[in-house]
Amino acid sequence: MASTIQVRVDDDLKSKSDRLFKELGTDTTSAIRMFLTQAVANNGFPFEIKRVEHNPYAAMSEKMMLEKLEKSRVSASQGNYRSSNAVVSDLREKYGL
Repeated sequence: MASTIQVRVDDDLKSKSDRLFKELGTDTTSAIRMFLTQAVANNGFPFEIKRVEHNPYAAMSEKMMLEKLEKSRVSASQGNYRSSNAVVSDLREKYGL
């Protein structure tokens, strides 16, 4: 006998997950079934399955870091910067701090 699980999710999340799992060669129902199977097999949360994309938190090479610093210096010399007080003020206003 098979049981049914019903989960309410935001329409946008459902749409995005459907697209993601289609790109990965499956569907959302099968992905949920895989998750549950692996959770039981691992006796806890299982592994991540995701598309390989650029990781913004990956370490930068020294060359890349120096290029970004130079780009920042050029931008700042052209007046493209804000004071820390202005940034903090905007954050306080936006988040009611």
